[in-house]
Amino acid sequence: MIRTYPDNTFQYFCDPWWERDEGKSYCRGRLVQVFIPHVGQTPYQLIPQGRAEATIHDKALCQIAPLRAHQKKPSTKLPMAGIPVYSGEVLTVYRAKLRPALIIAKEGKEVDKVLRQDKPKWQTSPTILVAPYYGADEGGKRAGFKSEFRSRVCTGEYPQFVWDSLPIGPSTEESILRLDHIQPVGDHHESINLTPFKLTPEALDIIDEWIRWLIWGVWKEGSSFDFLRAELMAISKDE
Repeated sequence: MIRTYPDNTFQYFCDPWWERDEGKSYCRGRLVQVFIPHVGQTPYQLIPQGRAEATIHDKALCQIAPLRAHQKKPSTKLPMAGIPVYSGEVLTVYRAKLRPALIIAKEGKEVDKVLRQDKPKWQTSPTILVAPYYGADEGGKRAGFKSEFRSRVCTGEYPQFVWDSLPIGPSTEESILRLDHIQPVGDHHESINLTPFKLTPEALDIIDEWIRWLIWGVWKEGSSFDFLRAELMAISKDE
């Protein structure tokens, strides 16, 4: 794996940034592929309206409508056997895409079976936290990000964005990791595709400080992140 990083990036000064991992375990810093929903400003809900035909049980008429947090109760009308809607719940609708993502946290401690007995599986089913990457290149069918914005992300100007160039495909040369899109995915092989790459320990330390900055507004003084960000911000001001 040979990668060439611009000299205004964290990756340039922390090389190697990625290393190979042929194992089958989920670990922090592992590069994976998962379906990531588009996060819109206003979510949508699926409202069952009734059967398409009285004698047909596998088809239903549905309405897609905005889902507003201030609405007093879900806008459910005619629950269907194939589309169950429980009290106080709604069926949400999202666009989603298979994207590269970084494992931020592995599954937590397993809950004893006796504590899970006779309870819904979703209450304690293990999940993994991931942060998705978005293609940054402009052109073709990809909107991408403005080059000036990408340059500022490279130097560490924003706590929620991290620039990178991923080792898993030619579809895009540049990617943006969105730490403010960290989300859970099921700890299951049907939910997560492993890639043979993970961050090096040094690179993971930098990402950890980046997350600390996003959540608490500060990072550790004297850390690699602290040093490299100061250097890169100084370079950008001189240009």
